[in-house]
Amino acid sequence: MDWTQQIDIYCERHGPAFWAEPANAISNIAFVLVPVAGYLLARRRAAVDWPITALVALALLIALASFLNHTVAEVWAGAADAGSIQLFIVFYFLFAMRRFAGFAWWLAGLATAAFMAFSIVGGGELSSLVGDALNGSEGYLPPLAALIVIGLALVASGRREAGWSLAGGGVLFGVSLFFRAIDMPLCAEFPLGTHFMWHILNGVLLGFLIYALAAFGVRIRAA
Repeated sequence: MDWTQQIDIYCERHGPAFWAEPANAISNIAFVLVPVAGYLLARRRAAVDWPITALVALALLIALASFLNHTVAEVWAGAADAGSIQLFIVFYFLFAMRRFAGFAWWLAGLATAAFMAFSIVGGGELSSLVGDALNGSEGYLPPLAALIVIGLALVASGRREAGWSLAGGGVLFGVSLFFRAIDMPLCAEFPLGTHFMWHILNGVLLGFLIYALAAFGVRIRAA
């Protein structure tokens, strides 16, 4: 594989220039501003510790990797973009199992491994079923389902604030996936594309989820 090969898979890009995707590049500021705002709100509640700090750091990593993906636009930058998002998903799931579900670390780790396996298998099956219908977004459907299913399960168990936070995050994630999926199909009618909305809404989502974990998660010290 040529890691320096140029990629052109977004509506806004019309050439190899660094600033060929200004809206897609600049909109990554949402991955900085909103998670940092969530961090500051959590700190006001004295609810900041290493998992919250780690998630904010991962959000900033997403901002950097996505910026590179939409400016340098080479294979390695696209891989860094996708990889940073997956890191956030995995670690958030781990911390959610710990703080929302109350699992011990070892059980939270097993649940996270099972979720990763489900995401790989489920994403592959969805790819074969829908083809290009979702514009490469089908791999994000398992985490979308996890947010809604786990959120509703928490609501049913009496953890209403935590549960509705996750379920509401799932709805927001669904809207952001919609804008990601229609970027290329609507390109002829809307040359700017809609991928920048994926960035803005996901920045809001990450900040919201970080704050929800800090505000409604139970910090359990025992193993």
